[in-house]
Amino acid sequence: MLGFLSARQTGLDDPLRLRRVEATRRILGLELNKDRDVERIHGNGVNTLDIEPVHGRYMLSGGSDGVIVLYDLENSSRKPYYTCKAVCSVDRNHPDVHKYSVETVQWYPHDTGMFTSSSFDKMLKVWDTNTLQAADTFNFEETVDSHHMSPVATKHCLVAVGTRGHKVQLCDLKSGSCSHILQGIFFICNNYFE
Repeated sequence: MLGFLSARQTGLDDPLRLRRVEATRRILGLELNKDRDVERIHGNGVNTLDIEPVHGRYMLSGGSDGVIVLYDLENSSRKPYYTCKAVCSVDRNHPDVHKYSVETVQWYPHDTGMFTSSSFDKMLKVWDTNTLQAADTFNFEETVDSHHMSPVATKHCLVAVGTRGHKVQLCDLKSGSCSHILQGIFFICNNYFE
């Protein structure tokens, strides 16, 4: 590592090389927590996880089976080894379940009473956490790959939704409409990460 830092300081190496080496070192050093497990609810793979930002107590998971599960991460048993239990789930029998794979779940940044999910069924759903019912649904013409809300925005409730057609659409949770379509994002993102 010191060799990479020295080469970067003298200008012999590109800054991206040092970033990649450090990221690789950190990734290879990751280990699973041996004291904590999660109750297995999904029948297939898990595509997305999100821990609520307010208290860090609850976690959402979205699976390739279309199921969304809400977990309580708190250790109520006070034992060193414990399993995080599922509080509730939007399973295959739920009337608002996604038809296909859930690609992204995200808590509303300022309140745990709401979260969002997007799926290959071309939908973004806004959920009421307390009733576990879809409060709103946004339909798209193309498959939804991902979505995201700003964690710091306080003046708006926009959700950026990325679709297969290389578009990002901005959905306003207050008005219930899609306000803008940003085209050509795929090209920009690919150039940024290369």
